[in-house]
Amino acid sequence: MARIAAINISEVRGVQKHEVPEAFLQEGWGIEGDAHGGNWHRQVSLLGADSVAAMQEKLDFTLEHGAFAENILVEGMTVHTLPIGTKLKIGEALAEVTQIGKECHADCVIREKAGDCVMPREGIFVKVLSSGRIRTGDNISIREETGEDL
Repeated sequence: MARIAAINISEVRGVQKHEVPEAFLQEGWGIEGDAHGGNWHRQVSLLGADSVAAMQEKLDFTLEHGAFAENILVEGMTVHTLPIGTKLKIGEALAEVTQIGKECHADCVIREKAGDCVMPREGIFVKVLSSGRIRTGDNISIREETGEDL
């Protein structure tokens, strides 16, 4: 079963995200209090813990949660293989995958420090379809159209 390994937010854009034990996913917005929330298709970012671990093996410094600006670090699911349109039950909330990967901005701190950034290749973005609280350790599951978790 996939689960939330870490939840990360930043109150302003352009700074590294910091870890929080829980958050509220607001329908049509994203994470309450996160600067990247809004009425658009990239409300919340997810990155697989396996992607971070593979990068960590190449580095001589420790990657902190949120180093790649991911809102939710996911254990037990290869998130970048999920097709666009996949519905995910994340804690109490429901979200839909809207984008795989993204363009890295020019002043990416982790790219400068590590020489690479995994988020553009393996990060995903979701929009929140149904509000709910999420906590570190909560389950994440693919949701069938019938409403049942897989």
